[in-house]
Amino acid sequence: MSSFWSIWITVLTLGTLVGCFILLRWCLKNFAGVPEGESTGHDFDGIEELNNPLPKWWSTFFLVTIIWGFGYLLMYPGLGNFKGLFGWTSSNQGIVSMEDSKQQAAEAREKGLIVEYDMEMKAAEQRFGPIFDKFATFSIEEIASAKHQEVDFDVDQEITEAQEQLLQRKEAIEVGKRLFLQNCSQCHGSDARGTTGFPNLVDKDWLYGGTPADIKHSIMEGRKAQGMIAWETMLGGEQGVKDVAAYVLSLSGREAKQGNIESGKDKFVMCAACHGTEGQGSEAMGIALGAPRLNDNIWLYTSSERGIQESIRHGRAGVMPAWKDILGEKKVHVISAYVYSLSHE
Repeated sequence: MSSFWSIWITVLTLGTLVGCFILLRWCLKNFAGVPEGESTGHDFDGIEELNNPLPKWWSTFFLVTIIWGFGYLLMYPGLGNFKGLFGWTSSNQGIVSMEDSKQQAAEAREKGLIVEYDMEMKAAEQRFGPIFDKFATFSIEEIASAKHQEVDFDVDQEITEAQEQLLQRKEAIEVGKRLFLQNCSQCHGSDARGTTGFPNLVDKDWLYGGTPADIKHSIMEGRKAQGMIAWETMLGGEQGVKDVAAYVLSLSGREAKQGNIESGKDKFVMCAACHGTEGQGSEAMGIALGAPRLNDNIWLYTSSERGIQESIRHGRAGVMPAWKDILGEKKVHVISAYVYSLSHE
């Protein structure tokens, strides 16, 4: 904040409090010309006006509020660029990366500053850390399998160790679901069925593998597609794009309105290095390129002929951020279990 606006805010804030105090003092004075409690001589419809002062409790609380306001502004930030005597702040400011966040948090601890966000995160870690430690003792498959298991026990008998573990695993899958809704649903949807450019996590079609380890690795480290380049020039122009799109559609049993399938098949040789000779995708070939299958009629961007032509013409490149520094390994573990459970009933 510039010095001008800092001074402007400070003057307005302090001026308002001083004005409230002056107004209170003015209202406590007797301007009626008659002693307090006696009639002012005003009468309307049989109702006589008395010169009563402001209630003591009201004026006292008003004064206390003004004093509290001055004290608050002295201890906490609120007067322009003044940081307050306590050194309190709601959060570290100007952060553009996780590295900035960690660095500023460390500097705040060294200087003894009170950062509310850091304190809340520390308290949350102390409270919930042991819970996630317990969840991490179960494998992703064990947590996912608890989703459809019923807990069968007699209320009159003690819960066995196996039943206790099942309850913990069911709690873990629910926590994973909530974490998914908070952090992943913005892209993949609340039902995890994805949208244009964001994969459907409910089906069994995976770009980088659908095993528990693969899913966890994708969430932990993120995914940055190798990138499908624009092919229009290399395919000989617009007609080449239409021909390849026609052949790609034929791989999933569909017919194209434009392009020549045989010509597209010859040109598809340039695409086979990533998508496979039969359009089976890189994951089916054991290569983690992120190149999708083209013969299953499941599409990441669009299934229309025009949309497929657009992908070939201009290329595609998707990015998923890494979550290991944001959520940590143990939270990612339960999210991975929830995601795994969506496609493995």
